[in-house]
Amino acid sequence: MIEDATVTQMPSLKTQQLQVFGMDCTSCKMKIEGALERLKGVDEASVTVATGRLVVSYDPEQLTQNDIEARVKSLGYTIGPQNSGPSQTPSHSHDHGSHDHSSHDHGSHDHEDSTEDGHSHGSGEFNLKRELPPVVLSVALLIIAIVFEKPLHDTPYSFAEFAVIIPAYLISGWTVLKTAGRNILRGQVFDENFLMTIATIGALAIHQLPEAVTVMLFFRFGELFQEYSVGQSRRSIQSLLEIRPDSANLQIDGTVKIVSPETVKVGDRILVKPGEKVPLDGEIIEGNAQLDTSALTGESVPRTVKVGDTVLAGTINQSGLLTLRVTKLFGESSIAKILDLVENASSKKAATEKFITQFARIYTPIVVFLSLLVAIVPPLLIPDANRAEWVYRALILLVISCPCGLVISIPLGYFGGIGGAAKKGILIKGSAFLDTLTAVTTVVFDKTGTLTKGTFKVTQIEPKNRFSQSDLLMYAAHAEVHSNHPIAQSIRDSYGNPIDSSLVSDYEEIAGHGIRARFQNKVILAGNDRLLHRENIDHDTCDVVGTIVHLAVDGQYAGYVSIADEIKDDAVQAIRNLKQLGVERVVMLTGDNDATGNQVANQLGLDDYLANLLPEDKVSAIEKILARAGKGKVIFVGDGINDAPVIARADVGMAMGAMGSDAAIETADVVLMTDAPSKVAEAIQIAQKTRQIVIQNIVLAMVIKGVFIGLGTIGLATLWEAVFADVGVALLAILNAGRVMK
Repeated sequence: MIEDATVTQMPSLKTQQLQVFGMDCTSCKMKIEGALERLKGVDEASVTVATGRLVVSYDPEQLTQNDIEARVKSLGYTIGPQNSGPSQTPSHSHDHGSHDHSSHDHGSHDHEDSTEDGHSHGSGEFNLKRELPPVVLSVALLIIAIVFEKPLHDTPYSFAEFAVIIPAYLISGWTVLKTAGRNILRGQVFDENFLMTIATIGALAIHQLPEAVTVMLFFRFGELFQEYSVGQSRRSIQSLLEIRPDSANLQIDGTVKIVSPETVKVGDRILVKPGEKVPLDGEIIEGNAQLDTSALTGESVPRTVKVGDTVLAGTINQSGLLTLRVTKLFGESSIAKILDLVENASSKKAATEKFITQFARIYTPIVVFLSLLVAIVPPLLIPDANRAEWVYRALILLVISCPCGLVISIPLGYFGGIGGAAKKGILIKGSAFLDTLTAVTTVVFDKTGTLTKGTFKVTQIEPKNRFSQSDLLMYAAHAEVHSNHPIAQSIRDSYGNPIDSSLVSDYEEIAGHGIRARFQNKVILAGNDRLLHRENIDHDTCDVVGTIVHLAVDGQYAGYVSIADEIKDDAVQAIRNLKQLGVERVVMLTGDNDATGNQVANQLGLDDYLANLLPEDKVSAIEKILARAGKGKVIFVGDGINDAPVIARADVGMAMGAMGSDAAIETADVVLMTDAPSKVAEAIQIAQKTRQIVIQNIVLAMVIKGVFIGLGTIGLATLWEAVFADVGVALLAILNAGRVMK
């Protein structure tokens, strides 16, 4: 069945996720994607071999879920419930501006399904006991045939060939022969099974029986190693997803009941004992402890938490008993979002992936046609040409043309890059963004909470016009009584006295300017310099270094409160790292005044800054930066809810995940779980490494295939050498792709 996870990507497109079993062979990805994308109404199909996940974007007015299921099943694969290993997570679109979540449960499965092609499914585990006996038997029969080969009645044929080698060929190649025959009947001709079948039957026809068996054996060995490699990649991803909590200790009327995290509601109380995973996001109401946050942030240093602190699902309680009040449902928790991002990261294909898939569809038929020409044309044009010899050369061309290594290793490379980044607390929502990160020339930071800590403290109270410091702070604290902004909190903390909110009336927030309220029958204005100009308040103080809250009482300027915000510890190094990676410009956007912006920019060594920006001004600013960047890509890094439009507009939007608003995280293409600016450079570095490995795989495969096509055509390579080279390329490419994860 298709899981109940439908989301709207565009007005007419929907996305479905399927768990497909049977994708252990290298052509499966290309076969399924190609078959689905040829269906009228399918916009894009993306397969992740490592997790068995298929994501399809389609127009529901042109075809149904059943049509998609039927097409996948017609290819010989099975569809079933999701693995219990990865997660039970919400699914959502990663397109900007579209985030429709729906939670759902996935069943677990202990069975091991098999499709007709003989590949094992379900767990994706490499089963040596099952796979080895036919291979060993084929090798033994081949050796016997070669050792005891003798002519029979003065013919070029021997008894060993009839009695031993043909059974060896059938045992070693039965899966390939059967799959090729079935695919041909279904109109899917040009895959590796077809190529190997034609090549080996051709070898039999020209009396190269030992080589026909050797080709099948090498191909089967390659398949086994590739299945093993894919299984390893799958296990690596599943180990990453093991941070998913399995149970929660729910407090009910003084008793504790062990329940599934999905059943816990917001406001419920749960206990987290030492050594247990925190199952849901919540606020500590009793106890203190040290939390291991490495699963979410990649940081090994434990974090100390106490009453009032918020803790995230997926972290591990190392000491102390904690009682939490749940603040988010499991489907909306940090851990659920992380698991969903990692599992579905490949749903946005990189341009290189799309190119290779399209290239393989064109390349394989062309090579088959060329091999046909090699077999037919030279014997007709060259005097005394040996037809069998040219057929043999054509068979070599067929064998070496398999695009398996590229089709499987390139997506694995991107998948490894995304998984490796997740281990370091960097969540990248698609392989397309990995490619974009490699072309970044400009990085734009928001200031507060991104480059600075966002923890404010009143450092100066400067009264004017006969107002006292205590009066100024009292008016400011009451004016800010309803605001949740950290600046407002710092003013209330500095005031220190109880505030009766009933004394404050006519409270009004003026976006991008400040607050108007009535207190003690006086109209209080509290905000930035723009607010004073907007309300025509006569004042002699405009540009003051720091974060400034100006006060006016009944139209008279009362002075200002200066608030300090510290620069993050790694901010300076983060800018240096970006420069070392080749980023040309680092810019800061801030709503603070010019003096504060200039001070922070100088401290950090930024190339430019823009100050006094309203939320809508930031969008205009990023538009100008994008225009100036030209073909270079622009990253915007922010954390607040007012940053979401700018994050959506940038080529790559990054959100600070631990403190960032849900709106910013949902809109972002990359989420940094540690709130550390240095993670921006780390994300770019991972993307560059991934790209490097993908390019290495493409060059490696193309060069080796090109060399062997040339050698085979001029008669300097044998059939078994060609298949050895083909299998070797696939294995090297897969092993190379695995390096990204580490």
